[in-house]
Amino acid sequence: MVTPDEQLETASDRYGLEPRVKGITPFRVLFPIGAILFISFWTWALFFASKTAVNKVDDETWGPRAEAICAPVKQQLRELELQASSDLDVRADLVMESTGLLEQMIDEVTAVMPSDEKGQSIVPDWEADYRTLIADRYAYAEQLRAGDDGPFTETAVNNIPITERIETFAGDNDMPSCSPPRKGVLN
Repeated sequence: MVTPDEQLETASDRYGLEPRVKGITPFRVLFPIGAILFISFWTWALFFASKTAVNKVDDETWGPRAEAICAPVKQQLRELELQASSDLDVRADLVMESTGLLEQMIDEVTAVMPSDEKGQSIVPDWEADYRTLIADRYAYAEQLRAGDDGPFTETAVNNIPITERIETFAGDNDMPSCSPPRKGVLN
């Protein structure tokens, strides 16, 4: 009569299997550590990490004031978009006019700085990004006037398109109308 242990040895020998070894293996050590780190990270991220946006201005009156300035300009830009033409000179004129509107908008928005220290330090960076975009748009208008119907190219900062940086700031501060136009004949 063959005992179960002898059967196991016989089957192991027959199939070339090694008997299962109990003990500490790298998997048995690293898996629980990884699981604990994973759970700890998500607990911290969901319950303890700050939910405030990096670009958020603490002055609660500044964003609504800026939105009130930008909303009519956004409407004017939509109206200019309706005048779209395939004629390069007309397109150049529209880009110049829309860029002038954006420039006036930024002048008015930044005429009054936020009252908080954080806002006073980050709004100038947003303004500088907008001024760079305005310069890019004026250069594009000149490109169109020269007869070059190439695409609009904008400056990138750290490989991020400048319009994306401007939009993020505007979104974080509840002023979506202050985002630059991203498509159509006006960019």
